[in-house]
Amino acid sequence: MNEQRPIRIGVIGVGSLGQHHARIYSSLEGVQLVGVYDADQARAREIAGRHGVRAFDTIEELAASVEAASVAVPTHLHHAVAAALIKRGLHLLIEKPIAATTEEAEDLVQQAQQKGVILQVGHVERFNPVLTFLEEQARAPRFIEAHRLAPFPPPREGLHPRGTEVNVVLDLMIHDLEIILHLVRAPVRELRAVGVPVLSGSEDIANVRLLFENGCVANVTASRISPDRMRKIRVFTSDAYLSLDYQNQAGELFHKTSAGIAREEVPIEKGEPLALELRSFADCVRRRDRPVVSGEHAAEALKLAVAITQSMRRGPS
Repeated sequence: MNEQRPIRIGVIGVGSLGQHHARIYSSLEGVQLVGVYDADQARAREIAGRHGVRAFDTIEELAASVEAASVAVPTHLHHAVAAALIKRGLHLLIEKPIAATTEEAEDLVQQAQQKGVILQVGHVERFNPVLTFLEEQARAPRFIEAHRLAPFPPPREGLHPRGTEVNVVLDLMIHDLEIILHLVRAPVRELRAVGVPVLSGSEDIANVRLLFENGCVANVTASRISPDRMRKIRVFTSDAYLSLDYQNQAGELFHKTSAGIAREEVPIEKGEPLALELRSFADCVRRRDRPVVSGEHAAEALKLAVAITQSMRRGPS
C-alpha cells in the first residue's frame, strides 16, 4: 500500500463516543474521514456537518466508500454490523466490548482471520500514557487492585441510559479485566464475584477477586452509581508498588532501596488516549500490523467478563 495515500475511514454510530471518533479522524494526518452513518439521520447530518463530510443514508453506502471503519453502535448490534463489514473486506475498530456474547466475539475473530482484515477493539485504556509506565515497571505482578467508578449515566429520550444495555462488568470493569489479563499473562484459576442492580435492570456495582495460575491475585471493583469518578490501579510486585491514576494521568512508584522505601512521581507524557488509539488503528491498516488490542485478546476479556457475570448471578457457592 502507498503509505502517502490517506486511509479512507468512516464512523458507524456517532453518539456520545462515536462523535469523538469522527472528530479525531477528521484531524489525523494520513487519514481521510469520508463520512458517518447513524440510525438517527438528524444526528448523522449534525456530526457530518461539523467536519464537512457526508452523512450516508445506509451502512452499505458508507462501506462501499471506505477501506476501514469505527463501529460505535450499541453492543447488541456489534456482531451484525461488524460481520457485514468484514465480509466486504473492511478493517475495523469495534468499540468495547467486542460483542454481546462470547460466541459472537469468536465468530467475528474467525471471520476477520479468514478475510485477512485488521480487527481492533476499543479498549482505550491500553493507550493511556500511564499504562506504558506500568508495562515497563510491573512485569511480574503479585497483587493488583483496580477501581473504576462513575456516576449513573443521564436519561435519554426513548433509549436506555448510555451503557446500561449491559451490566457494569461489560460496561466498565472490562477495561480493567483486559489490562489485568495483559499484565498477568496467566490463566484464571479461580474467581469469586458479587454484584447488584440498583438503578438499572442489571448489575450496577460489582466486585471480583481473581486468582491466577501463577499466583497473582487481582481485586477489581466497578460501579456506575458513584457520586464521583475514579479510574485507578495499584500493582504490587516483589520489590515495588505502583499507584496509577488513569483519569488524571499521574502516579507514584514506591520501591525498595538499601536505605528503605523510596517514593518517586511517575514520569508521564500526557495525551488523549482515544486519539492515540485511532492513530494506532490507522497505522495498523496502513502497515498491516497486528493491533495493540486484537479481536482475539478482546474476546478473552469478554469471556472473563461473562464468567464473572455468571458467577455473580449464581451467588455464593
